Amino acid sequence: MTAPHDTPFSGYSVAGKETIESLVTGLAGKDGIERVRARRSLVTIGADAVPALVEALGSPDQYVRWEAAKALGQIGDPVAAKALLRALEDRTFDVRWLAAEGLIVIGREGLRPLLQALIEQPKPVWLREGAHHVLHDLAHGSLRTALLPVVEALENVDAVVLAPLAAETALDVLARMDAE
Repeated sequence: MTAPHDTPFSGYSVAGKETIESLVTGLAGKDGIERVRARRSLVTIGADAVPALVEALGSPDQYVRWEAAKALGQIGDPVAAKALLRALEDRTFDVRWLAAEGLIVIGREGLRPLLQALIEQPKPVWLREGAHHVLHDLAHGSLRTALLPVVEALENVDAVVLAPLAAETALDVLARMDAE
């Protein structure tokens, strides 16, 4: 089974740059149905649409940011992980939620940048809340041992101090798991 962004024409763009740009412009439409159609088309295009969607996450229009975050989550391309991580600090709750959901879809490949962000900048509350959402959902199976202490640290009143330490330990545990 192929991933949603894989195409039978490996190595070729599914859609031209102009088509992708037009669809991204459609994310700003006044008609919600048009926005959904544009997003669904971008999701169908897949990985080729990711750079334009990453750029759209920086739009001043909250609908564009929402649609871009939703599309990136549906595509699930790890290339979008850092942009979704930045969107965890968006001023609009719904965009932050969709960014977290997108990181959950990306899974393990999005963990390193997220944990690194908790080490480097633990103070932003929206980042910590988004990280909690992501890590809580991913803390099962083989990842439980690495991630559960970070989730618990994020739930603590001293999260600003404890989360970076727990995130650093989690990165070490993940590195050991990768080496095995």
